[in-house]
Amino acid sequence: MLRKSLIFGAVAMTALYSVSAIAAECKPSKWGADDEIGGANYVTPQRTLAAVKLVKKGESHPLGIVIDASTPAFPPRSLSLQVVQPGQQGGHRLSQFGYKASYNDDLIQTWLGIGPQIDGLGHLGVDGVYYNCLNEKDFANVSGLTKLGLEKVPPLISRGVLINLAKHLGVETMEAGQAVGSAEIKAAAKAQGVEIREGDVVLFHTGWTDGKLASDPKAWGSGEPGVNNEGMAYLAGLDLMAVGADTWGVEPVPWPKGDGGFYGHVSLLKEKGTFILETMNTGRLAKEGVNEFMFVLGHARIKGTVQMIINPVAMW
Repeated sequence: MLRKSLIFGAVAMTALYSVSAIAAECKPSKWGADDEIGGANYVTPQRTLAAVKLVKKGESHPLGIVIDASTPAFPPRSLSLQVVQPGQQGGHRLSQFGYKASYNDDLIQTWLGIGPQIDGLGHLGVDGVYYNCLNEKDFANVSGLTKLGLEKVPPLISRGVLINLAKHLGVETMEAGQAVGSAEIKAAAKAQGVEIREGDVVLFHTGWTDGKLASDPKAWGSGEPGVNNEGMAYLAGLDLMAVGADTWGVEPVPWPKGDGGFYGHVSLLKEKGTFILETMNTGRLAKEGVNEFMFVLGHARIKGTVQMIINPVAMW
């Protein structure tokens, strides 16, 4: 079902945007034509010091969820983990260490865009053109990106804000396909006393992962609530470091009539250099009413990567 809906959505996106979006003139980044880190340019000593001041209780919370081979993922993504004991078959011990040593190692075969993840600026473009007008022919190699790789992105440290969309709409869990735009985002932020500022990391709580992942993983991976194309364009205009949600794609699936599937990714990644954070563990923040916090992300720096499994930390 998920595969069919995504294929259908891809066709719909092509039909809707093949003329308007692709024909749009590509504009260089405000940080210059050679920039490769987009919103990470907002990481400054001043913003870091300001974020530190938000830590008043000494509380911290992992924004990454626990994943395994059974975690639903955008097809054909998957994860496989194997624990091995090299050279120790049949009870053999490693005497060269001076004692009967034994150890475990682990091997993993996985797509990096699974579970809690950051989407880099080389992830989604239009007709082969990505952030800062880069053409896929010039940087997307099978052995890794030669530009826009996540290894070039510094640790993301900023003020984080949570907008509780589920609370604003009076529900515990929003429904699959339920979409919000700029009007709902502004209203929820105002009602919850949240001010969005330049360089912020903005996270949305929909209740989707808390309400669906454990109880109905098939439903969780087949759809999601989220921010529609208009709402994502609004967020792109706010000059943010990153935008994320407690859903696997941030935007609604199925998407609203007239929207392009995941075109909000284009608005953020390609057009503004704003990173996207997916499947964020926002439940505790929503439950305790934590709307402002220090956000810290130090991701694995594997050269040429498009995405990365992450576990950012919220501190307040």
